[in-house]
Amino acid sequence: MLTAYDCVDATALAARVAARQVSPTELLDHALGKVAALNPRLNAVVLMQEQVARQAIATGLPRGPFQGVPFLLKDLGCEAVDFPSHNGSRLLANTRYGKDSAIFARIRQTGVVTFGRTTSPEGGIGAATEAAVYGGPTRNPWNLDHTPGGSSGGAGAAVAAGIVPFAHGSDGGGSVRIPASGCGLFGMKPTRARLPDGPYAGEGWAGMAIDGFLTWSVRDTAALLDACQGADPGAPYHAPPLQAGHMQAISRPPRRLRVMLCDTSFTGQPIHPDCAAAVHQTAQLLASLGHHVEPGLPQADIPMMMRAWTNIVACGTALGIRKALAAKGRALQPDDIEGVSRGAMALAATLSGADYLDAVGQIHAFGRQMAAVFDPETGPKPGPDIILSATLAEPPARIGRFAHSTDDYLHYRIGPGMIFDYSPFCAVFNASGQPAASLPLGQSADGLPIGIHLAARFGNDEELIALCAELERAQPWASKRPELG
Repeated sequence: MLTAYDCVDATALAARVAARQVSPTELLDHALGKVAALNPRLNAVVLMQEQVARQAIATGLPRGPFQGVPFLLKDLGCEAVDFPSHNGSRLLANTRYGKDSAIFARIRQTGVVTFGRTTSPEGGIGAATEAAVYGGPTRNPWNLDHTPGGSSGGAGAAVAAGIVPFAHGSDGGGSVRIPASGCGLFGMKPTRARLPDGPYAGEGWAGMAIDGFLTWSVRDTAALLDACQGADPGAPYHAPPLQAGHMQAISRPPRRLRVMLCDTSFTGQPIHPDCAAAVHQTAQLLASLGHHVEPGLPQADIPMMMRAWTNIVACGTALGIRKALAAKGRALQPDDIEGVSRGAMALAATLSGADYLDAVGQIHAFGRQMAAVFDPETGPKPGPDIILSATLAEPPARIGRFAHSTDDYLHYRIGPGMIFDYSPFCAVFNASGQPAASLPLGQSADGLPIGIHLAARFGNDEELIALCAELERAQPWASKRPELG
């Protein structure tokens, strides 16, 4: 009965548990066996807490939608008493928490069996996962010479390899959608503040960061979002309320939508031909389903947003390091952090409080620009309901291209051929706060996954995920899996 573990999503596995066709212990044993067999090559799963998982089963799992299904937390955020964290950093190795975060408490209530964490880059500021604290890079199960992406790279690799059917991630500049694209999975970034940040943070990166999930199916993401959505008490702001919920939304197709087709970057720069071809194939699929597709580019100041994003994240990185050092009561040591983090700290030291607030103001101005793309105040016709693009400008990068060894943080983020050239689409919607998703609808000539990116108006999560489900039904992807043994 466990031979089908790799061929179903978490919803189907939970149904088998409910029907007593398989037990939570059997599923956990299977997941642990997959870790033993595959993790030496992937380096994706860390800080395993097998006894915590077994005790949770013995005590009795919550009767949620995923009762008994194995699950992993990203090793960044999602603070939990029973799950220490390195947070991708030698400085923060083996951090313990005194209380559970709101997002973990809600995840636990779905009935999942959490047994460990997945790798992430230091500070979550990269599009690859190669943190020194884990002793080597995390590799993509589709091709071990390539990165699964970042910063939820370990989650993407673990799910794509079949270690778990789904996993927790987070997204501050594409960190769920980038590994979804690189690993052939579904990943959605909800509207800003749709999920809770407390009690350890009021907001992440000026509101640009949010939790999320890496899944094989749209319905798994929909169920997780429904279970976890809603601000925690005292949150600084709330997302617009849902009308009926994500699961209800995917039960039927959305209305026929106006789709803006972008086969370049949003600034008009060419992208890899395989990625552009995948965008056009999806455009044809959308048109065949009755949606109105028309080429266009969002008119917004992308370079301003990218530099403001870079400054904000540099300040957030510096703050996190400063807090960690204060807790340890000592000065920074040479091997505490990696080069990119040192560079971020150096940049932050040149920025005043006024500079930081100016960057936040620029992000807010950018959000208004993107809102006007969807709902223009002037012009002969309405704006799009959906913006269609590639998720990344290229297929998954090779290991080492985005290593954190460099101290030149600015070049790493915005230099030619670096992070924002490789990933020019995702961070746009972290800055605007609008919902966006990556769907595994393309493939490169070399057989690597290519994600297709869809984004919607602020608060229109339900319409976006309904469209994703319609595309999943029209072009199913769950059977396309890597052949890692």
